Amino acid sequence: MIPTTDIQPAVFSPADQEEPLNALQKEILELKAERNAVILAHNYQDAAIQRIADYLGDSLGLAYEAAKTDADVILFCGVHFMAETAKIVNPGKTVLLPDLEAGCSLSDSCPPEKLERYQKANPNLYTVAYINCSAAVKALSDVICTSGNAMKIVERIPEDREILFVPDQNLGSWVARQTGRKMRLWPGSCYAHVLFTVQALEKVKAQFPGAPVVAHPECTEAVRDLADEVCSTEKMVHFCKTTPADTIIVATESGMIHRLRRDIPNKTFVAGPTDRCACNDCRYMKLNTLQKMRDALLNMQPAIEMDETLREAASKPILRMLDWSRS
Repeated sequence: MIPTTDIQPAVFSPADQEEPLNALQKEILELKAERNAVILAHNYQDAAIQRIADYLGDSLGLAYEAAKTDADVILFCGVHFMAETAKIVNPGKTVLLPDLEAGCSLSDSCPPEKLERYQKANPNLYTVAYINCSAAVKALSDVICTSGNAMKIVERIPEDREILFVPDQNLGSWVARQTGRKMRLWPGSCYAHVLFTVQALEKVKAQFPGAPVVAHPECTEAVRDLADEVCSTEKMVHFCKTTPADTIIVATESGMIHRLRRDIPNKTFVAGPTDRCACNDCRYMKLNTLQKMRDALLNMQPAIEMDETLREAASKPILRMLDWSRS
Protein backbone atom coordinates (compact mmCIF):
# COMPACT_ATOMS: atom_id res chain seq x y z
CA MET A 1 0.00 0.00 0.00
CA ILE A 2 1.28 3.47 -0.87
CA PRO A 3 1.45 5.70 2.22
CA THR A 4 -1.21 8.39 2.26
CA THR A 5 1.44 11.08 2.72
CA ASP A 6 2.85 10.29 -0.75
CA ILE A 7 -0.47 10.76 -2.54
CA GLN A 8 -1.23 14.09 -4.19
CA PRO A 9 -4.92 14.93 -4.59
CA ALA A 10 -6.51 14.93 -8.02
CA VAL A 11 -7.57 18.54 -8.58
CA PHE A 12 -9.93 19.46 -11.41
CA SER A 13 -9.81 23.21 -12.05
CA PRO A 14 -12.50 25.12 -13.98
CA ALA A 15 -13.29 23.13 -17.07
CA ASP A 16 -11.95 24.04 -20.46
CA GLN A 17 -14.17 24.09 -23.54
CA GLU A 18 -15.08 20.55 -24.59
CA GLU A 19 -13.21 19.02 -27.51
CA PRO A 20 -15.17 18.15 -30.68
CA LEU A 21 -16.69 14.69 -30.77
CA ASN A 22 -14.34 11.99 -31.99
CA ALA A 23 -15.10 9.54 -34.80
CA LEU A 24 -16.27 6.79 -32.45
CA GLN A 25 -18.65 9.08 -30.59
CA LYS A 26 -20.13 10.24 -33.91
CA GLU A 27 -20.55 6.63 -35.05
CA ILE A 28 -22.40 5.78 -31.84
CA LEU A 29 -24.77 8.71 -32.33
CA GLU A 30 -25.43 7.63 -35.93
CA LEU A 31 -26.21 4.07 -34.81
CA LYS A 32 -28.39 5.44 -32.03
CA ALA A 33 -30.52 7.27 -34.60
CA GLU A 34 -30.74 4.19 -36.84
CA ARG A 35 -31.87 1.99 -33.95
CA ASN A 36 -34.22 4.57 -32.43
CA ALA A 37 -32.22 4.17 -29.24
CA VAL A 38 -31.74 6.26 -26.13
CA ILE A 39 -28.45 6.35 -24.21
CA LEU A 40 -28.80 6.40 -20.43
CA ALA A 41 -25.58 6.88 -18.45
CA HIS A 42 -24.83 6.91 -14.75
CA ASN A 43 -22.87 9.75 -13.19
CA TYR A 44 -19.94 7.36 -12.63
CA GLN A 45 -19.27 6.76 -16.32
CA ASP A 46 -16.20 8.16 -18.09
CA ALA A 47 -16.38 11.68 -19.51
CA ALA A 48 -16.39 10.43 -23.12
CA ILE A 49 -19.54 8.39 -22.42
CA GLN A 50 -21.24 11.12 -20.42
CA ARG A 51 -20.67 13.51 -23.32
CA ILE A 52 -22.97 11.61 -25.70
CA ALA A 53 -25.61 10.37 -23.25
CA ASP A 54 -29.21 11.49 -23.74
CA TYR A 55 -29.72 11.38 -20.01
CA LEU A 56 -27.10 11.49 -17.29
CA GLY A 57 -28.06 10.93 -13.69
CA ASP A 58 -28.27 8.85 -10.53
CA SER A 59 -30.22 5.63 -10.04
CA LEU A 60 -33.53 7.39 -9.36
CA GLY A 61 -33.28 9.71 -12.35
CA LEU A 62 -32.27 6.85 -14.62
CA ALA A 63 -35.20 4.74 -13.39
CA TYR A 64 -37.61 7.57 -14.25
CA GLU A 65 -36.08 8.02 -17.70
CA ALA A 66 -36.17 4.29 -18.39
CA ALA A 67 -39.84 4.18 -17.39
CA LYS A 68 -40.93 7.00 -19.69
CA THR A 69 -38.77 6.59 -22.79
CA ASP A 70 -40.41 6.12 -26.20
CA ALA A 71 -37.25 4.67 -27.73
CA ASP A 72 -37.22 1.11 -29.07
CA VAL A 73 -33.77 0.43 -27.64
CA ILE A 74 -32.19 1.47 -24.33
CA LEU A 75 -28.40 1.50 -24.27
CA PHE A 76 -27.63 1.53 -20.57
CA CYS A 77 -24.18 2.69 -19.56
CA GLY A 78 -23.97 1.67 -15.94
CA VAL A 79 -23.90 -1.67 -14.15
CA HIS A 80 -25.98 -4.81 -14.49
CA PHE A 81 -28.65 -4.14 -11.86
CA MET A 82 -29.38 -0.76 -13.48
CA ALA A 83 -29.93 -2.32 -16.91
CA GLU A 84 -32.12 -4.95 -15.24
CA THR A 85 -34.22 -2.17 -13.74
CA ALA A 86 -34.68 -0.64 -17.18
CA LYS A 87 -35.82 -4.01 -18.53
CA ILE A 88 -38.20 -4.53 -15.61
CA VAL A 89 -40.09 -1.33 -16.43
CA ASN A 90 -39.76 -1.83 -20.22
CA PRO A 91 -40.52 -5.49 -20.99
CA GLY A 92 -41.20 -4.78 -24.65
CA LYS A 93 -37.99 -2.89 -25.34
CA THR A 94 -34.48 -4.07 -26.07
CA VAL A 95 -32.13 -3.12 -23.22
CA LEU A 96 -28.43 -3.28 -24.04
CA LEU A 97 -25.56 -3.25 -21.53
CA PRO A 98 -22.18 -2.65 -23.20
CA ASP A 99 -20.46 -5.19 -20.91
CA LEU A 100 -22.41 -7.90 -19.09
CA GLU A 101 -19.52 -8.23 -16.63
CA ALA A 102 -20.30 -4.75 -15.28
CA GLY A 103 -21.60 -6.03 -11.97
CA CYS A 104 -21.73 -4.57 -8.47
CA SER A 105 -20.05 -5.74 -5.25
CA LEU A 106 -22.95 -4.32 -3.24
CA SER A 107 -25.52 -6.25 -5.24
CA ASP A 108 -23.44 -9.41 -4.92
CA SER A 109 -23.42 -9.06 -1.12
CA CYS A 110 -27.11 -9.98 -0.96
CA PRO A 111 -27.81 -13.32 -2.66
CA PRO A 112 -31.58 -13.75 -3.12
CA GLU A 113 -31.64 -17.26 -1.66
CA LYS A 114 -29.99 -16.01 1.54
CA LEU A 115 -32.42 -13.09 1.79
CA GLU A 116 -35.38 -15.43 1.27
CA ARG A 117 -34.22 -17.71 4.08
CA TYR A 118 -33.87 -14.75 6.42
CA GLN A 119 -37.34 -13.46 5.52
CA LYS A 120 -38.92 -16.87 6.16
CA ALA A 121 -37.27 -16.95 9.59
CA ASN A 122 -38.51 -13.38 10.27
CA PRO A 123 -41.89 -13.20 8.50
CA ASN A 124 -43.09 -9.84 9.84
CA LEU A 125 -40.29 -7.70 8.42
CA TYR A 126 -40.95 -4.98 5.84
CA THR A 127 -38.10 -5.24 3.33
CA VAL A 128 -36.71 -2.05 1.84
CA ALA A 129 -34.19 -2.77 -0.90
CA TYR A 130 -31.69 -0.24 -2.13
CA ILE A 131 -31.89 -0.25 -5.92
CA ASN A 132 -28.31 -1.57 -6.02
CA CYS A 133 -29.51 -5.18 -5.96
CA SER A 134 -30.47 -7.93 -8.38
CA ALA A 135 -33.91 -8.37 -9.92
CA ALA A 136 -34.36 -11.47 -7.76
CA VAL A 137 -33.79 -9.44 -4.58
CA LYS A 138 -36.13 -6.73 -5.83
CA ALA A 139 -38.79 -9.39 -6.33
CA LEU A 140 -38.46 -10.36 -2.65
CA SER A 141 -38.81 -6.75 -1.44
CA ASP A 142 -41.75 -4.60 -0.44
CA VAL A 143 -40.38 -1.37 -1.84
CA ILE A 144 -37.22 -0.14 -3.57
CA CYS A 145 -35.31 3.03 -2.74
CA THR A 146 -32.33 4.98 -4.03
CA SER A 147 -29.85 7.09 -2.10
CA GLY A 148 -31.78 10.13 -3.32
CA ASN A 149 -35.20 9.07 -2.01
CA ALA A 150 -34.40 6.57 0.76
CA MET A 151 -35.51 8.85 3.61
CA LYS A 152 -38.78 9.68 1.85
CA ILE A 153 -39.50 6.01 1.18
CA VAL A 154 -38.77 4.91 4.77
CA GLU A 155 -40.97 7.69 6.17
CA ARG A 156 -43.92 6.24 4.20
CA ILE A 157 -43.70 2.87 5.97
CA PRO A 158 -46.10 2.43 8.91
CA GLU A 159 -44.45 2.92 12.29
CA ASP A 160 -45.61 -0.48 13.53
CA ARG A 161 -43.66 -2.35 10.84
CA GLU A 162 -40.10 -3.44 11.56
CA ILE A 163 -37.84 -2.66 8.61
CA LEU A 164 -35.15 -4.80 7.06
CA PHE A 165 -32.87 -2.63 4.91
CA VAL A 166 -30.85 -4.41 2.22
CA PRO A 167 -28.15 -4.59 1.02
CA ASP A 168 -26.13 -1.47 2.04
CA GLN A 169 -25.55 -1.19 5.79
CA ASN A 170 -23.92 2.25 5.44
CA LEU A 171 -26.81 3.82 3.55
CA GLY A 172 -29.19 2.04 5.92
CA SER A 173 -27.51 3.39 9.05
CA TRP A 174 -27.56 6.90 7.60
CA VAL A 175 -31.28 6.64 6.78
CA ALA A 176 -32.01 5.25 10.26
CA ARG A 177 -30.26 8.23 11.84
CA GLN A 178 -32.04 10.75 9.61
CA THR A 179 -35.52 9.27 10.06
CA GLY A 180 -35.28 7.95 13.61
CA ARG A 181 -36.52 4.54 12.44
CA LYS A 182 -34.99 1.40 13.90
CA MET A 183 -33.97 -0.98 11.16
CA ARG A 184 -32.24 -4.29 10.72
CA LEU A 185 -29.31 -3.73 8.36
CA TRP A 186 -28.04 -6.28 5.89
CA PRO A 187 -24.21 -6.59 6.15
CA GLY A 188 -23.37 -5.32 2.65
CA SER A 189 -21.34 -2.39 1.35
CA CYS A 190 -19.95 -0.80 -1.80
CA TYR A 191 -16.28 -1.68 -2.05
CA ALA A 192 -15.44 1.67 -3.65
CA HIS A 193 -17.14 3.91 -1.10
CA VAL A 194 -15.74 2.15 1.97
CA LEU A 195 -12.22 2.92 0.71
CA PHE A 196 -12.63 6.55 1.73
CA THR A 197 -11.10 7.14 5.17
CA VAL A 198 -11.09 9.97 7.68
CA GLN A 199 -7.29 10.02 7.56
CA ALA A 200 -7.18 10.58 3.78
CA LEU A 201 -9.93 13.20 3.81
CA GLU A 202 -8.46 15.14 6.73
CA LYS A 203 -5.17 15.34 4.85
CA VAL A 204 -6.81 16.79 1.75
CA LYS A 205 -8.91 19.16 3.88
CA ALA A 206 -5.68 20.52 5.35
CA GLN A 207 -4.43 21.20 1.82
CA PHE A 208 -7.65 23.02 0.88
CA PRO A 209 -8.75 24.88 4.02
CA GLY A 210 -12.32 26.06 3.81
CA ALA A 211 -13.28 23.60 1.07
CA PRO A 212 -16.43 21.68 2.10
CA VAL A 213 -16.59 17.90 1.80
CA VAL A 214 -19.62 16.35 0.11
CA ALA A 215 -19.92 12.58 0.57
CA HIS A 216 -22.18 9.80 -0.64
CA PRO A 217 -24.19 7.98 2.07
CA GLU A 218 -22.61 4.67 1.01
CA CYS A 219 -19.46 5.92 2.77
CA THR A 220 -18.76 4.75 6.33
CA GLU A 221 -20.28 6.57 9.28
CA ALA A 222 -16.91 8.08 10.25
CA VAL A 223 -16.54 9.64 6.79
CA ARG A 224 -20.15 10.84 6.76
CA ASP A 225 -19.62 12.53 10.13
CA LEU A 226 -16.62 14.37 8.70
CA ALA A 227 -18.52 15.59 5.65
CA ASP A 228 -20.26 18.95 5.39
CA GLU A 229 -23.00 17.41 3.24
CA VAL A 230 -24.11 13.80 2.73
CA CYS A 231 -26.32 13.16 -0.30
CA SER A 232 -26.93 11.25 -3.52
CA THR A 233 -24.91 12.09 -6.61
CA GLU A 234 -27.77 14.08 -8.14
CA LYS A 235 -28.12 16.17 -5.01
CA MET A 236 -24.36 16.74 -5.06
CA VAL A 237 -24.89 18.84 -8.18
CA HIS A 238 -27.31 21.12 -6.31
CA PHE A 239 -25.02 21.39 -3.28
CA CYS A 240 -22.00 22.27 -5.38
CA LYS A 241 -23.98 24.88 -7.34
CA THR A 242 -25.35 26.59 -4.27
CA THR A 243 -22.43 26.48 -1.85
CA PRO A 244 -20.46 29.75 -1.83
CA ALA A 245 -17.22 27.77 -1.84
CA ASP A 246 -15.15 27.86 -5.04
CA THR A 247 -13.41 24.54 -4.24
CA ILE A 248 -15.25 21.38 -3.15
CA ILE A 249 -13.89 17.99 -2.04
CA VAL A 250 -16.04 15.18 -3.48
CA ALA A 251 -16.08 11.78 -1.76
CA THR A 252 -17.69 9.44 -4.26
CA GLU A 253 -16.71 7.58 -7.42
CA SER A 254 -14.44 9.72 -9.58
CA GLY A 255 -16.74 9.78 -12.61
CA MET A 256 -18.94 12.23 -10.71
CA ILE A 257 -16.25 14.86 -11.18
CA HIS A 258 -16.92 14.88 -14.94
CA ARG A 259 -20.59 15.60 -14.34
CA LEU A 260 -19.81 18.37 -11.86
CA ARG A 261 -17.28 20.03 -14.14
CA ARG A 262 -19.76 19.97 -17.01
CA ASP A 263 -22.62 21.42 -14.98
CA ILE A 264 -20.55 23.82 -12.87
CA PRO A 265 -17.56 24.82 -15.03
CA ASN A 266 -16.49 27.78 -12.89
CA LYS A 267 -15.58 25.81 -9.74
CA THR A 268 -12.67 23.57 -8.72
CA PHE A 269 -13.33 19.99 -7.61
CA VAL A 270 -10.95 17.82 -5.62
CA ALA A 271 -11.52 14.08 -5.92
CA GLY A 272 -11.75 12.55 -2.46
CA PRO A 273 -8.60 10.44 -2.03
CA THR A 274 -8.30 7.07 -0.36
CA ASP A 275 -5.34 5.65 1.53
CA ARG A 276 -4.26 4.03 -1.74
CA CYS A 277 -4.90 6.51 -4.54
CA ALA A 278 -5.65 10.11 -5.40
CA CYS A 279 -9.17 9.30 -6.59
CA ASN A 280 -11.59 6.39 -6.50
CA ASP A 281 -12.77 4.45 -9.56
CA CYS A 282 -15.38 1.69 -9.59
CA ARG A 283 -13.85 -1.07 -11.68
CA TYR A 284 -17.31 -2.27 -12.72
CA MET A 285 -18.53 1.12 -13.97
CA LYS A 286 -15.34 1.55 -15.96
CA LEU A 287 -15.91 -1.69 -17.90
CA ASN A 288 -18.19 0.27 -20.22
CA THR A 289 -16.29 1.91 -23.10
CA LEU A 290 -17.09 3.74 -26.32
CA GLN A 291 -16.00 0.70 -28.32
CA LYS A 292 -18.37 -1.58 -26.40
CA MET A 293 -21.20 0.93 -26.81
CA ARG A 294 -20.64 0.99 -30.58
CA ASP A 295 -20.52 -2.80 -30.79
CA ALA A 296 -23.67 -3.15 -28.68
CA LEU A 297 -25.67 -0.90 -31.00
CA LEU A 298 -24.16 -2.49 -34.09
CA ASN A 299 -24.89 -6.08 -33.02
CA MET A 300 -27.86 -5.41 -30.70
CA GLN A 301 -26.03 -7.45 -28.06
CA PRO A 302 -25.49 -8.04 -25.19
CA ALA A 303 -29.16 -7.68 -24.31
CA ILE A 304 -30.77 -8.10 -20.91
CA GLU A 305 -33.09 -11.12 -20.81
CA MET A 306 -35.46 -11.84 -17.93
CA ASP A 307 -38.07 -14.41 -16.99
CA GLU A 308 -41.49 -12.75 -17.12
CA THR A 309 -42.59 -14.08 -13.73
CA LEU A 310 -39.47 -12.59 -12.13
CA ARG A 311 -39.94 -9.32 -14.03
CA GLU A 312 -43.52 -8.92 -12.86
CA ALA A 313 -42.58 -9.61 -9.24
CA ALA A 314 -39.65 -7.17 -9.36
CA SER A 315 -41.72 -4.45 -11.02
CA LYS A 316 -44.16 -4.07 -8.11
CA PRO A 317 -41.71 -2.61 -5.53
CA ILE A 318 -40.07 -0.45 -8.23
CA LEU A 319 -43.41 1.04 -9.29
CA ARG A 320 -44.25 1.59 -5.62
CA MET A 321 -41.00 3.53 -5.24
CA LEU A 322 -41.70 5.66 -8.30
CA ASP A 323 -45.21 6.39 -7.05
CA TRP A 324 -44.08 7.29 -3.52
CA SER A 325 -41.27 9.46 -4.88
CA ARG A 326 -43.69 11.60 -6.89
CA SER A 327 -46.04 12.31 -3.98
